[in-house]
Amino acid sequence: MLSPFRSRLWAFVLALAVLSCPAYADEAAPPRKAEEQAASRGLPAEISTSHTVTIDGEKIAFTARAGAIRLRDASSDAPQADVAYVSYERTASDPLTRPVLFIFNGGPGAASAWLGLGAAGPWRLRISPETMSPSAAPVTVDNAETWLPFADLVLIDPPGTGYSKILSDSDDVRKRFYSVQGDAEALAVVLRKWLLAHGRLASPKFIAGESYGGFRAVKLARALRERESVGVNGLALVSPALDFAWLGAERNMLAYAGRLPSLAAAARGATDRAALADVEAYAAGEYVTDLLKGARDAEALSRLSGNVARFTGLDARLAAQLGGRIDAKTFTRERRRNAQEVLSAYDAGIVAYDPAPFAPESEWADPVLDAWRAPLGAAMTRLTVEKLGWPIGDARYNVLNDQIAHQWDYGRQGRANAEAVSDLRDALALDPQLRVLVAHGVADLVTPYFATKLMLDQLPAFGGGERVSLTVLAGGHMPYLYDAARRELRDAVRRLVEKK
Repeated sequence: MLSPFRSRLWAFVLALAVLSCPAYADEAAPPRKAEEQAASRGLPAEISTSHTVTIDGEKIAFTARAGAIRLRDASSDAPQADVAYVSYERTASDPLTRPVLFIFNGGPGAASAWLGLGAAGPWRLRISPETMSPSAAPVTVDNAETWLPFADLVLIDPPGTGYSKILSDSDDVRKRFYSVQGDAEALAVVLRKWLLAHGRLASPKFIAGESYGGFRAVKLARALRERESVGVNGLALVSPALDFAWLGAERNMLAYAGRLPSLAAAARGATDRAALADVEAYAAGEYVTDLLKGARDAEALSRLSGNVARFTGLDARLAAQLGGRIDAKTFTRERRRNAQEVLSAYDAGIVAYDPAPFAPESEWADPVLDAWRAPLGAAMTRLTVEKLGWPIGDARYNVLNDQIAHQWDYGRQGRANAEAVSDLRDALALDPQLRVLVAHGVADLVTPYFATKLMLDQLPAFGGGERVSLTVLAGGHMPYLYDAARRELRDAVRRLVEKK
């Protein structure tokens, strides 16, 4: 034990030592908390603005909101992502009775601008199949076919798309967002938080999704019901991918039958289902019968190849060489090969030049998907900055994030076996009030309408009535590119929302 004198001496020495050491406040400062780091990288607070659009001579006043929902780790409360949204809400409407419709696109990796600026929102990109080009001006006009007259609209961009940001540096967090289950569960939280923040938990609720967004909408409805205590009144599925086993043909021969009417639609220039009644009857009857007879039945193969060549306009020798089994890539290359042109898989009625017309095989940017993405992304940036005034700085609107599709985790069953039909069947059985609209373009080779029809035909009646309706429109995967189809799609969604 030290004496009082020695204690005072040691205290003096220690004090001198401390005073003589240089101060490194910057270097020694503790790291910023995760919340502070997220705030520096996160999205701006919600901004609301007032607008009007004129629809059929009527002025509609509405509030537009641009903002983000923050997702956090359930255990640590650490920020994981800011999920951006844009909403359009009609002025002076009753939140108890006014429907709210959440809108998603697919990909995975596509932002909501495709449906938002193509079909549903109060403004749309001024573009058509005749003017489609990456250099098209990103100009928006009042959308005469907007869904706003009958529902408030909330366009949501999943993490990694649009302006949405993943704030966590964890690879596990990113992988979770980029998976079927993680995507549905995260977006269910986003919807619940939006409804709570804006006083809309009691509103009638609908989900619209395009392509993988249709798959997502079905999965999301389940996650909302089971995890977030939120029920959904209806689903609007545009060109949905409900069962991936029907979108390829490696193991499912019925996929060829499901695609055949859309191949014929392109060959005939058909704009509606009525013009394809004979092809549908053949595809669901004699075609399947001959397919099942197998490759060693010469007579069946001859019938197959002859009928397929007649319906699709393909060379008879090519149809025979392929045994009447035509995939989308072959058709889009060979249908107009003599003209050195290729077709869009998303809309087989739209053509472009073949970049390698003399090569045995060719790769090309899709004349719809790739021609539209640049003006669409630029138009969404202009809308956000100039109309909505959301201060996103020089951030880029990611209209189609290809990396997400490459990284997407479909679960143990893999992409080829991923399906949402079982979830749809369960939801319809559980909730007798749930109604579903499925809309397709007639010339879509990515998610063919007839394949979806064959899937939906396997659902039970669930009490009868039109609880699940199929609408087939002109055009392809994005039928709303055509004025008449855009009107028909709006009317079909309106009937779903208003239960007509």
